[in-house]
Amino acid sequence: MTGTEQQQSTEERHPEREFGWWDMFVHPDEDPRSDGGFEGERATLVGYLRDHRLTLELKCAGLDAEALARRSVPPSDMSLLGLVRHLARVEHYWFRSVMAGQDVPRLYRTEDGVDVEFDGAVADPEVVAEAWETWRGEVAFAERFVADTPDLATEGAHDDEPIAFREVLVHMIEEYARHMGHADFLRERIDGRIGQ
Repeated sequence: MTGTEQQQSTEERHPEREFGWWDMFVHPDEDPRSDGGFEGERATLVGYLRDHRLTLELKCAGLDAEALARRSVPPSDMSLLGLVRHLARVEHYWFRSVMAGQDVPRLYRTEDGVDVEFDGAVADPEVVAEAWETWRGEVAFAERFVADTPDLATEGAHDDEPIAFREVLVHMIEEYARHMGHADFLRERIDGRIGQ
């Protein structure tokens, strides 16, 4: 198949696909995220992490419990609600356990150690409310920890090995960035809105 034939075939399958602000999450004039331009290492790391957190909220905005809990494609158990729960768990682990050194039970894990952030993401408004409350609580804790920790070389402990605070921030940016790609596809499958 030639390049032209392949393009025509794609257009036949998706003839309505045409870029426009109507199917994006938010118009650029109303976007709460920054446009980059951070100065210095700390501002850059904190700024990009904040923007990724805002992106998670944008990609879930306006959806009911059923839509948030809708799975991607079999056999995957991934959903937007599962991502909210997973990212709450990630925030909790890296900031409370690794950096703050708190001895706290892991979020969304059974007593026998099985992770349930995705399996437990069911279409129940109470589950949705709990997930957002937990995620926002963990983000608030992380933001306080960041504000109170001026030195990016401050070390935490991960798997009994020291890890610098700056590396944790980079890891968190990577974690959100990867999952926001997943969220793009999940949201597009729900209502056709595409990522930005």
